[in-house]
Amino acid sequence: MNWMLFWVTLMMAYLIGSFPTALVYSRIWHGVDIRTLGDGNMGARNTKRQFGMKAGVFVAFTDILKGIAAMYLAALADLPLEGKLAAGVLVILGHDFPIFAHFKGGQGFATTSGVFIYLFPIPAAIGGMIYAVLMLLTHNSDLAASLAMGQLFLYQLFSGASLLVMAFIVLTLLFVPLKQWMDKSRRQIILQEHS
Repeated sequence: MNWMLFWVTLMMAYLIGSFPTALVYSRIWHGVDIRTLGDGNMGARNTKRQFGMKAGVFVAFTDILKGIAAMYLAALADLPLEGKLAAGVLVILGHDFPIFAHFKGGQGFATTSGVFIYLFPIPAAIGGMIYAVLMLLTHNSDLAASLAMGQLFLYQLFSGASLLVMAFIVLTLLFVPLKQWMDKSRRQIILQEHS
């Protein structure tokens, strides 16, 4: 295996994830920093709340493409399964902690979805339908995302996926609530400092 290509590909995956879609959108089209608005999150949900559905869909779609692009790059580099999974982790970490935005990024749901769409297209498609239906019925993104991603985990489990793949799915799914907790804690600290 070409180790130079391996490490360059993983670095590129992180850099792709680091592209701050919501921040670039908010600055170019609205002249503001999305991180100063709403809950301060640099993701599609906060973008939708601040600028409307079209803006939120644009940011979500672009962030999904980041995940797909990183996985496609790993496939082009002919990385082994472990390398592809590492690229998936790094593109998500790039979104959550982007070097181009002082390591203050989004919560990673859209980028994780992109990674899953590339790696697990059938359960990802089912998860997308579950998410869409539940969003229409409940308007609760966290609930819809949890059930959609939970379905993907169960699908892979009953399909006989390897322990490595299952560990990857669990790890990446845990990133979202962990990042939510980190962002909430950071906001509480900021509020306490200004109170």
